[in-house]
Order: sequence, then C-alpha cells, then structure tokens
Amino acid sequence: MTVTSGMVIIGAGECGARAAFALRENGYEGLVTLIGAEKHLPYERPPLSKDIMVCEDHPVARTIAAQEYFDEKAIQFIAETTVTHIDRRAKQLAFADGQSLPYEKLLLATGAIPRTLPLAAESRHCAYLRSFDDALTIRARFRPGARIVIVGGGFIGLELAASARKRGAEVTVLETQARVLMRGVPEEIAETIAARHRQEGVQLRCGIGISAIRDSGASATIGLANGETIHADLVIIGIGAVPVTALAEAAGLETGNGIFVNEYLQTSDPDIFAAGDCCIFPLALYGGRRVRLEAWRNAQEQGTLAARNMLGFAEPHLSVPWFWSDQYELGLQVAGLPDEGTLTIRRDLGDGAFILFHLAADGRLVAASGIGPGNAVARDIRLAEMLIARSACPAATQLAAPDVKLKSLLAA
Repeated sequence: MTVTSGMVIIGAGECGARAAFALRENGYEGLVTLIGAEKHLPYERPPLSKDIMVCEDHPVARTIAAQEYFDEKAIQFIAETTVTHIDRRAKQLAFADGQSLPYEKLLLATGAIPRTLPLAAESRHCAYLRSFDDALTIRARFRPGARIVIVGGGFIGLELAASARKRGAEVTVLETQARVLMRGVPEEIAETIAARHRQEGVQLRCGIGISAIRDSGASATIGLANGETIHADLVIIGIGAVPVTALAEAAGLETGNGIFVNEYLQTSDPDIFAAGDCCIFPLALYGGRRVRLEAWRNAQEQGTLAARNMLGFAEPHLSVPWFWSDQYELGLQVAGLPDEGTLTIRRDLGDGAFILFHLAADGRLVAASGIGPGNAVARDIRLAEMLIARSACPAATQLAAPDVKLKSLLAA
C-alpha cells in the first residue's frame, strides 16, 4: 500500500463511492483511497431485496461505476480489507494484515448491519440481507412452494415478502408490533401495503412474538409466544439495522445511535467526517433534531456533502429526508418526518393513489407520505419536499383539494 497521505474513505457503499468521486469533481488532486470489506466493486443496495431477487437472468451486482472509471479518476479502491484501528494522533489507519495508511482527512462511511436475533444464532436455516452475496443465497431459496418466514414487518422484510411471492414461495411475515411499518409510515399507508400483501397470499401475523427457533433437519421450526409452531425452509431476519460504529468508538469519537456529527458531517475530531447510515446528524428544519437515516438518497447526498466539507467548503446539511419503497406495482414515497406533524390532511389522486400531508402545530408542512401505482405520487411528493424545505404553511383546504396544483403553492 502507498504511504502517501491523502483523503481516505472507509466504507465502499453508495455513500463512500459517491464521496470518492465528489472529491475529484470538486478539484481535489491528491490521493483518494476507498476501502471496502467486500470483494465487489461498490454497488447499489436497493436492488438487493427487489430486482436481484426476481430477475429472470443470472443476477449481477449493479455497480456504481466500472473499474475503468475508478482508474480514470485516479481513485485507489482497496477491496476485501478491514481497518482495525484509527490512530488519531498520528492520523494513520491500521489494517488487519499489519499494514498501515496515513490520511489527511478521513471519512467514515461504514454503513449499518442487520440487527441480529439471538434466537436465530444456532439455526442453519436463518439468513440476513445486507450484501450482494447474501442476496444470492436468499434468492436461491425462493422457489415455488418454498416455505419462507420473515421476521420483521419493516421495509426490507416486506420487500422480500413481495419478491418471494413473485417467485412462487409461500410467505409468512411475523411482526411483534401491532402493525407493519410502524417506524416512519402513517397507518393509512401501512394498511394499504398490508392489504396488497394479503391479496397476494402473504400471511401477516402482527402483535405476536417468537419464543424459539430450532432446526428440524432440512427446515426450521419457529415457536411463537402463543404456543403455536410454524415450519419454514428459510427464516429471514429483518428486524432493523444497527450502525457500524466500532472503529469510531475505539478511536474515542462521540457515538450513540450512530457516529455523532455536526451540521457539516464532522465528528468530534475535525479531521474525521462520517456520513450515510452510520452517522447521526442534526436536521435544521426540525430544530436541530438528531436523526440517523437508512436511505439511498441520503447516502448519496451526504457522501457528496462530506467530500466538499473535507475540502473546506463548510456547507451545512439542509436536505429534506426522503425515501421510497416499491412493493408489487405500488410505489411508496415519504418526504420529511411524519412524526413531527400534529394534523394530517389527505389528498386523493385517483386510481387508489393518495398523499397524506403532515402539518406541525404552527401550520408548517413537515412531511408528506404517498402511495399509488408506479410513480403516481412522485411528482407531488417532490413538490411537497420543496414546500417542506421552505418551511411553507399551506392551507389545509388547498392541500386536500386535488384541483389545487402544489406547484402553485410554491409561488405563494
């Protein structure tokens, strides 16, 4: 490995790769090193639970850029490498193979990993989804008639349920909470998605816990808290994710539910930044409320912003949170933070599509949640996002009326 100091990024996912290219786009000419734990070039993760699972051809990872582009931009990509220690005083990284690498500025883009279920630790028939290799393993088990049990009714669990049904598997989703999508999705939208899954034959079991998972030969037996048992050829655990913070913690950086950063994505060490799923950051639009987002666009935006701030631009994070999910023919999008709202206004768009606008007590639009076939809600959610960014206070009657164009409210 080279010993020349430069910009170093730990984590070769969406955020890390985007940051590496952004350093070049913003004029940095020094050494850029991107370090990844996997053997693959950086790739898109959203397709893992969807397209990779159901494509007819042999699945391949959707790379963010070809090796030739990394070479063209003089970005040194180091695969299958683990950083074991950050020496902040010497500004140097230590690797598992004994080598080291100095840095000028460091970006931690270590992402998040699936939350583990202790009950599943001893089973050979349990799986988690994080990587492309994980996706291939799970996909191979999605066969007609296969009994698939998914523990967790969040986005990943439900996207995998939809994919498994498309491949002909029998699917049961177990969720301990009273409904699916409890975090960040209003009940009306969650029920729309739940109804669509039931229509496809997915068994949704909410409000029920698991007491045991044990192997029974070629399958697993799941004991439920009510005394029932369920048999599965594969159990997928999708109970959330935890940020990868061990390196930051060992280095003495401030951490909690993620690596703490300021509005510039700078950690408690001014030469170390953190971005993407691993960091917890303040949102100015919501009074500095700290959040950690597991979202594709957030990873892109923060990768770019972190790169610019590593170069001294000192630009604050101002983006409105946004995420999406595709399940069957339905497209779900949420802009902002729905739990900041005290009043919800519904706008029906036709063909079953609708948007919920969430207003704060002072009348500000703080979030918009929508669902409908394909991209039916995409344009209005984008316009709502712009209104949220402006701290607009649109009238509830205008938000509810489909004939009032949201674009006209931007000019108000």
